[in-house]
Amino acid sequence: MKSIFVIALMSIMNINVSAQSMEKKFRTVKVEMKINAIPERVWEAMVLDYGEISNFSPYIFTSEYTNGSLKGELGAERKCNFDAKGAQWSKERIAEIDNENMVMRNVVIDGAKLPLNFDNSQAFYRVKDNGDGTSTASYEFQFRTKPAFLGIIAKGGFKKQMSGTLVGLKHYIETGERVTGGTDKYKKIKKNYPKATVIKT
Repeated sequence: MKSIFVIALMSIMNINVSAQSMEKKFRTVKVEMKINAIPERVWEAMVLDYGEISNFSPYIFTSEYTNGSLKGELGAERKCNFDAKGAQWSKERIAEIDNENMVMRNVVIDGAKLPLNFDNSQAFYRVKDNGDGTSTASYEFQFRTKPAFLGIIAKGGFKKQMSGTLVGLKHYIETGERVTGGTDKYKKIKKNYPKATVIKT
């Protein structure tokens, strides 16, 4: 069950771009974290360096751009590996991006062992300027599991792992140290930071 949560999280949360409907009932998880950096720097790490998500996700072992993508922009694609052998993975695409307002929608286009209904799941990445030299980064995941009964169980796992990813992002931006899956870096640093705020939805 743990591996299901890990794979689903930073697939991160998502849809099949050609079939998305969001017509069925879905669950929502939203978390946010204050980061001591200007919004442009947070947006750069979180979205514009799209293929480098393994720099800060404690659940992704490796990540890379695919299909000719070179940077985080509309249509950019990446592959994320959730274990050392690459047996668990996702391929993702930026479906919408608004650089001015710092909002991005992410979708999964392929993957191994993903417990998501791709037609009814999507993720939003957002960065807000706090006006004092700091920023607030957030993930919002709207999802439906496949099979559907996993939804209640999965929601708690998503909260935990999305929060952990924001801690990794905060550490990476504020210190420059990577927080990558397969290392013990996250275990060492997580006690030094507050937990991400879970927003009621």
